[in-house]
Parts: sequence; C-alpha cells; structure tokens
Amino acid sequence: MRVNRTILLLTFSDITVLTGFGLIDPILAIFIAQDIVGGSVFTAGLASSIFLVTKSFAQLPFSLHIDRISDHAKRWWLLAGTICVTVVPFLYIMANHVRMIFLAQFILGIGSGCAYSAWLGLWSRHLDKGHESFEWSLYSTLVGLGTAAAATIGAAIANRYGFHAVMLGAGALSLVGCGILFVLLTNRSPVHKPVPPVPANKIR
Repeated sequence: MRVNRTILLLTFSDITVLTGFGLIDPILAIFIAQDIVGGSVFTAGLASSIFLVTKSFAQLPFSLHIDRISDHAKRWWLLAGTICVTVVPFLYIMANHVRMIFLAQFILGIGSGCAYSAWLGLWSRHLDKGHESFEWSLYSTLVGLGTAAAATIGAAIANRYGFHAVMLGAGALSLVGCGILFVLLTNRSPVHKPVPPVPANKIR
C-alpha cells in the first residue's frame, strides 16, 4: 500500500527527534548526578518531573488552539514546538548548574506540549481511511526500533567520548527532524474527511 506523504513526513520527523532524545535518556540521570553542580539522583528525578508536569499542562491549552486553526497553521506550530525541543540538547551542553537543567526541562515541556498537540492534529486528519491500524503500527515500529538502537548507541558514545558528544548527536538529529518539518510546510497531501452516512431510506 502507498502511505500519503504527510504521514511519512510526520513519521520520519518524529523518528529523528525521538531517536535523538533516545541517545540521551539512558545517561541523563548519570550526567546530572556526576557533571552538574547541585546534581544528584534526586535532582535528576525532579528534572524529569518538571518536564512531565510542564508538558501535561501545556498540551491542553495548545490542543484547544490547534483544533481551531488551519492545517497549514498546525504545521507552523509543530515546527515551533520542535525547534524548542531541539534547543534542549544544546542547553544541556552549556549547563554547569542544576538550575540550567531545570530550565531546559521546562523548555522541553513547553515545546513537547506544543509539538505533540499539533502533531496529533495533523496525523489524525491525514490518516488513510482503511489503513489506520497499519499506519499507527508502522509509526510505532519505526520509532521503537530507532529509540531501542539509540539507547545502546548513546550509552556507548557517552562511555567512549563523554556526555557532550551524546548531547551534540541528539541536537543534530533533532535539527534533521526540523528540516523534515520545513518540507512538510510545502506538502499538500489531501485531508481525508469522514464518509457521510448513508440515508436510512436508501435502497441498494
């Protein structure tokens, strides 16, 4: 089967960004505890909580706004949120105190809340009718494989070259994801509208 171009672009953008952060995830707590002033296992957990709480509260108002705007505007919001996310690995590189980590996690939460709302809105509108399960499964499989590989690769890079090399790789992959979204801005795949119900008195 042929998957429409918008779905493919959304998928590959997410794969590159999530794979990039998959490089960081296994070593972030160790990085905070060992290399950051004021860092500890507790502050690493607190940093994760800051991200999750911020994202949870940000995505609800963003989603209400996303539902009211055009398809093209959704793409711009997706790009804006992804740019915020992309900044975060570079903030990790510059961080020397846990306060900088907390700020990075807050920005990550805002960017993720915005990007997630816009991504879901676009994805839902462009799913190919009759192939929804396949396209969701394709997305889940590719993202799962990418992040699985990234977890091992990120740990290996950190072990050999240090934490900053991992952050730089994550930032580079996120930039690729942003580049894919610039292509998405010019893409015009059709939106698949629901099929209208058949009138009750219609005879086959």
